[in-house]
Amino acid sequence: MKLQRILACVLIWALLSGCAAAPVAADPAKPPSVPQITIPSETAAPSALPEPEPTEVPPSETPATQAQTEQPAEPEIEEDPVMELLSAMTTDEKIAQLFIVTPEALTALEGPVDRAGETTRAAFARLPVGGIIYMGQNLRSADQTRAMLADMDQISRECIGLPVFLAVDEEGGTVARISGTGRFEIPAQPDMADLGATGDAALAKKQGLTIGTYLKDLGFNLDFAPVADVWTEPGNTVVQRRSFGSDERVVSVMALACAEGLQEAGVLPCLKHFPGHGATLEDSHLDFAVSPRSLDELLSCELVPFRDGAAAKVPMIMVGHISVPAVTGDETPASLSPTLVTELLRDTLGYEGLVITDALNMGAITAHYTQGEAAVLALLAGCDLLLMPEDPAACAAAIRQALEEGRLSMARIDESVERILRCKLTDLK
Repeated sequence: MKLQRILACVLIWALLSGCAAAPVAADPAKPPSVPQITIPSETAAPSALPEPEPTEVPPSETPATQAQTEQPAEPEIEEDPVMELLSAMTTDEKIAQLFIVTPEALTALEGPVDRAGETTRAAFARLPVGGIIYMGQNLRSADQTRAMLADMDQISRECIGLPVFLAVDEEGGTVARISGTGRFEIPAQPDMADLGATGDAALAKKQGLTIGTYLKDLGFNLDFAPVADVWTEPGNTVVQRRSFGSDERVVSVMALACAEGLQEAGVLPCLKHFPGHGATLEDSHLDFAVSPRSLDELLSCELVPFRDGAAAKVPMIMVGHISVPAVTGDETPASLSPTLVTELLRDTLGYEGLVITDALNMGAITAHYTQGEAAVLALLAGCDLLLMPEDPAACAAAIRQALEEGRLSMARIDESVERILRCKLTDLK
């Protein structure tokens, strides 16, 4: 403080006595030798002060220096429409998007549903599901099918502003809801086994394109095909005719060619049934199908088509109700197993697309789990879509309860809904 007072006194004395350097005549055009202070706009500088000459602008204020010191404009951040939409959805709307159900399960009607009218609209308003799957009983003719699917899509777009998955099982051969049924002027398509026996990938792609073309014409946008199971167990009759064969390389090439044909026609394909139904003896429509394979055996055979499908970025893979005790240590079906869905399919094989369960109304699930518990376990395992629960409303309630109890996190739900929305906004026009 003493030093400060001394310096202040010296300064005052110098000012009063004029003891600066030798006097210089005042030059109003010359700026002062100390830096100028910018005066805020609210306190404008007096207008009487002369404007400095351009040549006298201090070097720190020259245009060249200003150009060097100006910061580049921040680039505009483009909004992600998917994330915007996700953030605007309610929890119930997010949960509803996780389901692909039959029209009967949506409307709670007992008889076959063959139109999408006011009953469907009211049911969809209560539970705006992500998709509808149609079976043979729902499909009477080409005109009826077109009208029903167009009305269903309109209902979804009007209710929630999103397209809806309009799905069918149309593999060709023994599994077909349309071709060869006599209700449509579409001939039967070959079994996968017959195509696989030729070893000609061009034929597989042609079949995918053919099936995709007539499905697209009717209004479908998702086909639960092709089968990517490698038929390694001669006693397995469930996928015997539905598989491209027993050589994993042939199956992989043929399945991906068929999927490519479907996509070219504008229909989403779905490889099934991960991690491979071909080595099982049981029918998962009745109970667990058990694969005796080790992880190394799976990786060298049954998983090859799914590994290649992941690399090819197929949009959807269906996980079967297949137990692999040598990998998981228990009989938990793959559809409910974090080891098989998250660790093996997601992490090891690197799959980033949509994962859907096989039908949750099959005996492999209903014999061992309640529908609500199966839905929660499938989400915890890493599945994104829940196919054909018997009671979707009860499943939705179970998921809400799991969220409230902390068993499920909203981040887990958002992860799946984001994938669903991204697929719909990208692939469904």
